[in-house]
Amino acid sequence: MTAVILATACAAVYGTADFLGGLATRRARVFAVVVLSQAAGLVLALALLPVLPGTPTLATLAWGAASGISGALAVLLFYQALATGVMSVVAPITATVSAVLPVLFGLAVGERPSPVALGGVALALLAVLLVSRASSDGKASGGYRPVLTSMAAGAGFGGFFILLAQVPEGGGIWPLIGARVASVAAIGLLALATGRALRPESGALPFIIGAGVLDMTANVLFMLAQQRGMLSLVGVLVSLYPASTLLLARQVLGERLNTVQVVGVGFTLGAVALIAAG
Repeated sequence: MTAVILATACAAVYGTADFLGGLATRRARVFAVVVLSQAAGLVLALALLPVLPGTPTLATLAWGAASGISGALAVLLFYQALATGVMSVVAPITATVSAVLPVLFGLAVGERPSPVALGGVALALLAVLLVSRASSDGKASGGYRPVLTSMAAGAGFGGFFILLAQVPEGGGIWPLIGARVASVAAIGLLALATGRALRPESGALPFIIGAGVLDMTANVLFMLAQQRGMLSLVGVLVSLYPASTLLLARQVLGERLNTVQVVGVGFTLGAVALIAAG
């Protein structure tokens, strides 16, 4: 039950971070948003060292760095897919792939959720598809490239969850520090190599910092959840984050939810209940 609570809270925080990140990308370049938000998360991780102490072993930092690079590249691919496709295609593919991979990995390494919990996993995957489904706007999907890019982004997010789950016990916050150092360095160097500006436009910095701080908070919740529960369950619960993004968009920006999305939000609650009962 503790793992379910932590994973559900993680999804809510991830969704809020994505909402702020989306607002930031309306005001600043994608590379600036990614690098600066990751840097803000690193500052928070360092501040949490007294609260979550641990031993920074080579394995701890290496798994953390690998997960950080996977997650940072996933963010870049996701925004690139959005730039060349449409949300109704990009979002469900990305979210579904990121949900399926931890489930498959968990089952492959011997995790055996109860039949009730597996029913919750199936319902959660359906919920991810539904809540990510944007209203049709008449635009073309953009061809096969956005689809492939979306799948790669989803694989990157799923890889982040899987790699972070491999960190040995006793690492405290150090895996996430390793993740953020690696992601900031990798994306920063990529930005310099491609001549991308990292200076945010006026008014974007508060959203960028907020997204980075909340993203790191969600990472901490995920790490704590997967230490207490099966990755095949925790991963799919965390991937329900689009539901909170939708609800925020509705409350803050006045965006309307279509009927499919409302059903998806309902399925989200049902999935959490099934997994908790299992």
